[in-house]
Order: sequence, then structure tokens, then C-alpha cells
Amino acid sequence: MIVAGVGCRKGTSAREIGAAISAALSRAGLRTNALDVIATPAIKSGEAGIAAAANELGVPLVLVPQAELEAAGARTVSRSERVIALVGVPSAAEAAALAAAGPDARLVAPRTAVGPATCALATTEGRS
Repeated sequence: MIVAGVGCRKGTSAREIGAAISAALSRAGLRTNALDVIATPAIKSGEAGIAAAANELGVPLVLVPQAELEAAGARTVSRSERVIALVGVPSAAEAAALAAAGPDARLVAPRTAVGPATCALATTEGRS
């Protein structure tokens, strides 16, 4: 399973979210059809751009509860003081991807920033 964890500034468009996802997939050497799920922190539930991007890509959107985000936060590799202050984890995108992919997940692409959006990719062990 390939999970795209997404973080963004308020009001980010589906196009901008899609650009970050595309950049992360390209960085990992994966095609768009490899993507199974988009995950984002539950506090981003009102971001229409994330929901629209998931819809356009034809994949489910998973809202990661804060406790699961924090549990996965220890496995992130990127660190943003701004994100820590706002979301409570070093990388919202990485933590969301890891949490949604499960306890055995690993990052295949760390946080990739494109404009106001970030995307990280995680996979469950045994599948890249």
C-alpha cells in the first residue's frame, strides 16, 4: 500500500496539492496509479483542496486523528518548527503517511514541498 501524507497551508487548491503529490511520486520513482490513499491530519478536515485532490486521483482520503499522528511523529525524518507549533509533530505529511500506512510502514519519500503543500509517501513493508 502506498500512502501519500499531505500537509498544506489553509486554502491550498487541489491543483497545488496534486503538484506536491506528483513531485513526491516522481521522487520515489512511482506512477500516479501506484497511489492507494491520501492521508492528512484530522485538523485539515475542512481543507477542500485535499478532498478534491483525493477525488480527482480516485483514492480515499483518510483523516488521521491527533493521537495517531503523534504516535507516528517519532518515525518522521523531517522537522519543521512551524509544523511542531501548529500540529504537534515534526512533519504533518510524514506523520500522516506513516500513521495511515500502519505500524510497520516506512517512508519511501520524505516530505517534499511544492509551494504551500507538502507530501510524503509511506508504504507497508514488503511493498514499494
